[in-house]
Amino acid sequence: MKKIRSTALALGAAAIGYYVYHAVTYVPTSEWEPAGMGWLGVEMALPIIALTLIPIVFAFTGEGILSALTGRNSAEFRDGLTGLGTVRSVRQTGVTVNDQPQVHVEFSVEGSDGKIFHSSAKMIVPLTELALLRAGVVLPVRYLPGRTDKVEVDLSGDAAAAQHAMNESLIRKGITTRHKLDIAERGIATQAVVQSLSVTGNIRDGHSEVELGLVVTRPDGSSFATRVTKFLAPASVGRVQVGRVLRAHYLPENESEVVIALPVNA
Repeated sequence: MKKIRSTALALGAAAIGYYVYHAVTYVPTSEWEPAGMGWLGVEMALPIIALTLIPIVFAFTGEGILSALTGRNSAEFRDGLTGLGTVRSVRQTGVTVNDQPQVHVEFSVEGSDGKIFHSSAKMIVPLTELALLRAGVVLPVRYLPGRTDKVEVDLSGDAAAAQHAMNESLIRKGITTRHKLDIAERGIATQAVVQSLSVTGNIRDGHSEVELGLVVTRPDGSSFATRVTKFLAPASVGRVQVGRVLRAHYLPENESEVVIALPVNA
């Protein structure tokens, strides 16, 4: 973006400079020509165009605006590393594009190496989605190593990269294990009904451990009962209350190990 703005300023300065140079060095074509005609030729269009286009360039290269118009991350961040950004605060900047507000979002970002840093991003958010962007929401973001003051919300649509970043984060925090992730990936997808719920008292990274009694449905329609433990964020505990139907995975050869799946931003 800086290169585009710098190029626009350089071209604008060149256009205005040429106009001034032409005016002050202009030689009248006849003695009857009025004074000051050097300022009134077709060259006068150059500064007009420059002073019109430069603000437009600056407007459309504002942070988050070009991404909103193209649906893609900026070239600078397109190949950046994928991290997990937890929203700390959101405020509107006063700028709108097609009546959609631009917001300034403060993030706490967990990088691919597990290190945490604070950063921010500006983005255009549809009015219908504005209420969903609140403190605590986790979003995949793109960031540049060595420059963590700014990030961009990942617009690549690469769900696999976002899921990988989430999985690695959960493993580092002890919330899950690679074995459980393997069951979730290779196991049979089915449904489980919560029959009992108890809290063990163990807490990891703000997640409380719960023990669930489940009745799991097999592909043939039969069912089996089992118990599982899972660390849940406080906002997710309400989603595993008795009677709830959950998405679950298990390996046919080991029905004692069942993995349940819940949305990240439940």
